[in-house]
Amino acid sequence: MNPTYRPLANPAPLGLLGFALTTWLLSMVNAGWFAAGAVSMVLAMAFAFGGAAQFVAGVCELPRNNTFGFVAFCSYGSFWLSFALFVTFFQGAHGTAPASFVAWYLTLWGVFTLMMWVGSLAIGRAVSTIFGLLWVTFFLLAAADFTGTATFKVAGGYFGLATALAAFYLAAAEILEAVRGHEVLPMGRVSAPAPVAAVTGRFAAA
Repeated sequence: MNPTYRPLANPAPLGLLGFALTTWLLSMVNAGWFAAGAVSMVLAMAFAFGGAAQFVAGVCELPRNNTFGFVAFCSYGSFWLSFALFVTFFQGAHGTAPASFVAWYLTLWGVFTLMMWVGSLAIGRAVSTIFGLLWVTFFLLAAADFTGTATFKVAGGYFGLATALAAFYLAAAEILEAVRGHEVLPMGRVSAPAPVAAVTGRFAAA
C-alpha cells in the first residue's frame, strides 16, 4: 500500500461564521435595534463561537500553510475573547475604563484591520470587502467613544451589519465550493487557492 495525501478540511467557513454571527448580534445593539441589556447574549456568543471557535479555525490554518488565515482568525477570536472578558469580569472591577481608553482599544483594532485589509487585496474581492468594511466599523465605533456622539455608534453598527453579511456570504461560498467541488458563488479570487494537499496533509493508506 502506498501512502497518499488526504486534503485537510477548510476551517475558514467555521471562522467566518463565528465572526459573522457574533458581529451581527453586537452590531444590532450598536445600531440601536436592541437595548444594551442584549449584550449579555453577545458575550455568550463571544466566548463560545466568536472567540473559541474562531481561534480553533485559526489554529487549523497552520497545517494548511495559510499565514493570513492563521493570523486573522486567531486575532479576531482573541478580540472577541478580550471583549467578553473585559465586559464580564474586568469592567468596573478596577474602576470603570474611560471612554477614551476604550476608544484607543477600538482604534488599535482598526489599525490592525487596515493592515489586514491591505494584505487581503492580494487574496480576492470577497475577503477584502470584509476587511474594508471592518476597519471602517472599528474607526466609527472609536469615534463614538472619543466624541460621545451616538451617530458614530449607530453608523458603526450598520457598517458592522454589512461586515457580518459579507462574512456570511464568503462562508456560504466556501461551504458550497467544498460540497460541490467547484465555485458556486463568486469570490473574486485574485489567484487560485494554494494546492494545500501538495504541501501538507495527513497520510492515509491507499
